Amino acid sequence: MRHRSPAHPPTKAYAPLPKIWLTHAEGHVDQDTHARHKTIATVVARRGCSSPVGDGDDADELLEEEMPSIPSPLTELAPLLQEVIAQGLSFKDSEDVFARRTTSQALRDLLLEDLPEQPTTAQEIWQDISQRLLPYCVNMSSPRFMGFGDTGADPAALVAGVFAVLAQQNLINQSFCSPSGTMAEVAVIRWLRELIGYPTVAACEVTSVWEAGGITTYGGTGSNATAMMLAREHAVPGTLTDGVRDPDRFGLVVPRGVGHYSVKSAAAWAGCGTHLVEVDTDHYRYDLTALSRAVKDNTGRLMAVVAYAGDSRTQTVDHLRAVHDTVRAVDPQVWLHADACWGLMAAFTPRRRHLLDGIEDFDSVTVDPHKVLNVPYGTSALLVRDPAVLRTVSSYSDLIMQEDYAFGQVTPQLGTKEWTSLRAWAALRSQGRTGLAQLMDERLDRAREFAALVDAHPHLVRINDPDLCAVAFCYLPPGTRPGTATTTEVARLNEVNRTIHRRLMDEGRWHLHQFTLPDDPGHIQHKAVLAPLRFMSINPRITTAHMHDVLDYVTRLGNEATR
Repeated sequence: MRHRSPAHPPTKAYAPLPKIWLTHAEGHVDQDTHARHKTIATVVARRGCSSPVGDGDDADELLEEEMPSIPSPLTELAPLLQEVIAQGLSFKDSEDVFARRTTSQALRDLLLEDLPEQPTTAQEIWQDISQRLLPYCVNMSSPRFMGFGDTGADPAALVAGVFAVLAQQNLINQSFCSPSGTMAEVAVIRWLRELIGYPTVAACEVTSVWEAGGITTYGGTGSNATAMMLAREHAVPGTLTDGVRDPDRFGLVVPRGVGHYSVKSAAAWAGCGTHLVEVDTDHYRYDLTALSRAVKDNTGRLMAVVAYAGDSRTQTVDHLRAVHDTVRAVDPQVWLHADACWGLMAAFTPRRRHLLDGIEDFDSVTVDPHKVLNVPYGTSALLVRDPAVLRTVSSYSDLIMQEDYAFGQVTPQLGTKEWTSLRAWAALRSQGRTGLAQLMDERLDRAREFAALVDAHPHLVRINDPDLCAVAFCYLPPGTRPGTATTTEVARLNEVNRTIHRRLMDEGRWHLHQFTLPDDPGHIQHKAVLAPLRFMSINPRITTAHMHDVLDYVTRLGNEATR
């Protein structure tokens, strides 16, 4: 039978207590102690007590009973926090990308100031934030912000994010820093593993962080950095303690022109240098013949081959099974890493799940919930096929981390570990598998609709075939011959599209992203380096009207730039 607590616990009886005398010990009592004594004296006097009380257990019990009548500074914050949340939600719900635009120099002059001499109140700080900072913040939740997918607007994730800040858990340690938070983080890692196809042990067999099979970080860069550390230790065991002795042993194979900067940087941060082996691509995927040759030509000098399940420019998902088989046919041991920061989306829906076939055989996979789940910054995860490999980059300290569930042991470069994973936990739980599938299907439909609008436009040309949610396109200046453009025409096209993007950024009404991209399909000039604009369909607030309006705006800016 389950034990039930009594509806009304018995009230503790206090003996009558006499008035307390407040004295200064050695002439000094700090303000908190003085306030405590004063409160006790007030309560004792009101009760007309006759027994003495000091500053020990009896006084603590007396104060505990009286606590509801003593205002808390934090409780008094509630109305202000309600105002902050209301204004924050209003900000996210606005259609404006920016409420106000100005120059970096003007913001420098506005905000770089001396540290104030005198204290101020939280209310005054909030007024300063709302007047001097908020108007210049970018609103990535605006339906006119189409360059990225990081809306941070999932309702459950917002609720969880606010609570996580207030709860102040530290996931470096479980027993006394984050008892329940650690287990919630393990749950998130297990869900992400299941989504990409990695096996998971039964929940009852998770007896430490070593069975979790991954870690969370604050972004894809941190996750990729840890992956490169694992690749380094796999290539030359003991490098973590012995140091790098032969930098030429740590080559890194990446696709040319579409890789993310974090992989190159991670190798350098790991002390391995930047020994990149760039391989040509075909429609933003590895040219498999060139890949096989690169691995063979560098046998014994590679620590990892990196493939993109959704590259950072076009979100093209590489042929992961083919990449795996091609590499393994030449080198059965080299570390295989998949960057699926965007590609995690493909796992949500049967319409795209096949794109991830083979990812379950990669040694490590990076995913970014804050990119694809609409959760606030910043939550990323590194997942590993063999959970035991995390021991090769682990650290120990009897100061705080020496226990079974301490994530501090397995998360390089982090000490204090914020509970950011609660946002992903809330979003995944609130959506469920069916909700995730619907979320992704709607994104695919928006991307397809936008691509069709670009294709139908006489002054625009689409550069990529969307696998996921990204559509890269260019404004075509008059006289540009798609597919057979000259070098001069390519230069003019890039100049005009950069002008369009500068106007977009300066005016702040719409946002599309821009980067360099090789013209793999040859829509302008085969392999020419282009400067396209990019639309992203992730934001659920984007409507057909918004798509028409942004393309009309881009066309107008292009027409003005070519007059």
